[in-house]
Amino acid sequence: MGDIEIAALWRFLPVGYALTVAIELPILLVALSPQHSWPRRLAAGFWLTAVTYPMVVLVLPVLMAQYSRVAYLAVAETFAPAAECALFWWAFGGGEPGGWRWRDFAAIVAANLASFAMGEWLHRYAAI
Repeated sequence: MGDIEIAALWRFLPVGYALTVAIELPILLVALSPQHSWPRRLAAGFWLTAVTYPMVVLVLPVLMAQYSRVAYLAVAETFAPAAECALFWWAFGGGEPGGWRWRDFAAIVAANLASFAMGEWLHRYAAI
């Protein structure tokens, strides 16, 4: 990944967080199971990213500086949805295995894939 400028990571954090929420929140609002209230869905859209995004943007780039961008992306984009699914289940989970829980996990993974795709597009074409 090359040299990491810590100050640049911190400058990017609020911009990247806002963009990520703008992409992921609509997906979560629509795709999370109906058993969750609209305020809960809205809160999840901000909270899940707030918990995982600093790790993806500030910690993993430094820890993985000696590895390729592909390796970093594999770790970061596996960590984020896995951690968000675990957090969501911890906060709002329960119930019987299967059913709505898997729908929620699929919604979280889909939201993360959408923000990853947009981030990669911006990285390639907008030099972010």
